[in-house]
Amino acid sequence: MFSPSIQKLIELFSKFPTIGHRSASRFVFYLIETPQEKIEELIKSISVLKEKIKVCPLCFSSFEPEREEKICGFCADESRDKSVVCLVEKEVDLEAIEKTKQYKGLYFILGKKEIMEQRVEILIERIKKNEPKIKEIILALNSTAGGENTSLWLQRKFKILTCNIVQLGRGLPVNGELEYADEETLSAALEGRK
Repeated sequence: MFSPSIQKLIELFSKFPTIGHRSASRFVFYLIETPQEKIEELIKSISVLKEKIKVCPLCFSSFEPEREEKICGFCADESRDKSVVCLVEKEVDLEAIEKTKQYKGLYFILGKKEIMEQRVEILIERIKKNEPKIKEIILALNSTAGGENTSLWLQRKFKILTCNIVQLGRGLPVNGELEYADEETLSAALEGRK
């Protein structure tokens, strides 16, 4: 059995998404062998992250304001097509789509199941008020059972809207996650949306 200090840190790391007990243990023992100055650098970076990073009230993307910006760079960028919004589950999915350099519209991050419904209601209200005039919503969700269920749920929620609801074209593997798709596959899926 590990000491209480080690066990506590393993429990904390195990709360991270996709990190189980074994990976958490590896993190802890890596940290034990890491020089103190590197540990302090990590602690400072985590503290700064919580101090500096804000969440965009329009798309829920995380961003670091350079001055006093209230919204993220995607939402503030006048060159982006504000008539199209791409719904993704998490920020790593947004990052994967951005890497394709094919999509030039807005984003909307659904987030975890606990907050998804509230966020979707916020989006629906914005669209109803024409802020901005959205003509198309792209459901860019994982090709997993959970992603398919979320997609069906969203299509039902969006029936009251007049905008076009489309999904990424296939080419993404069944049970595949967007963050792991290569840029060419994602580009083809964006072009083949229906």
